[in-house]
Amino acid sequence: SRVVNGQDAEPYSWPWQISLQYERDGTFRHTCGGTLIAANWVMTAAHCISKSRTYQVVVGEYDMSTGEGPEQRIPVNSDDIFVHPKWLSFCAACGNDIALLKLQRPAALSAETPRCSDPTAGGSLPDRLQQAELPVVDYEHCSQPDWWGALAIRHTMICAGGAEKAGCNGDSGGPLNCQAEDGTWEVHGIASFVSALGCNAPKKPTVFTRVSAFEDWIAEVR
Repeated sequence: SRVVNGQDAEPYSWPWQISLQYERDGTFRHTCGGTLIAANWVMTAAHCISKSRTYQVVVGEYDMSTGEGPEQRIPVNSDDIFVHPKWLSFCAACGNDIALLKLQRPAALSAETPRCSDPTAGGSLPDRLQQAELPVVDYEHCSQPDWWGALAIRHTMICAGGAEKAGCNGDSGGPLNCQAEDGTWEVHGIASFVSALGCNAPKKPTVFTRVSAFEDWIAEVR
């Protein structure tokens, strides 16, 4: 239920990371991570979304056990949730695990919550946001039969992590952040799925939706 062998992130060091929460019994509960890609737009995984639920996005959340002050709780209208039209809820391996949410009001972007660069790596169930450095596994290795296999992995996905460090339940929808040559951070992936054998099963790295494969769809929705 957390980033495997991760560590507490420096408070507010990943300002584009959001907590996607759904309402149950009058209380909002964390279900997935996500990325603030503009002041009023969030990118997450399609499998995080259920039509029957009411959602809010929390920007500036670091420790869910306490009210820290910078949090912004922003509702999301059901009509402003856009799941990729080719997403199949019964087939994560089929890909297209991406969704966009338009916020009811823009997030206040400040030193703590600056605008994220264009999307081109996380969330957890411990109270504090976790982070881990994950090695990227190339498609040739990840698609081998003794790894994920070609039927489970597509070119629209990224494999990252391994037996020591990996994403896990509660990380879904969160970003795979990769640092560019100029030092800026870019969001290359959306946490999609892990192995039923366990979050840190050998040769079963965390699978992310490759954001660059969906740039045209993102532009069309926005």
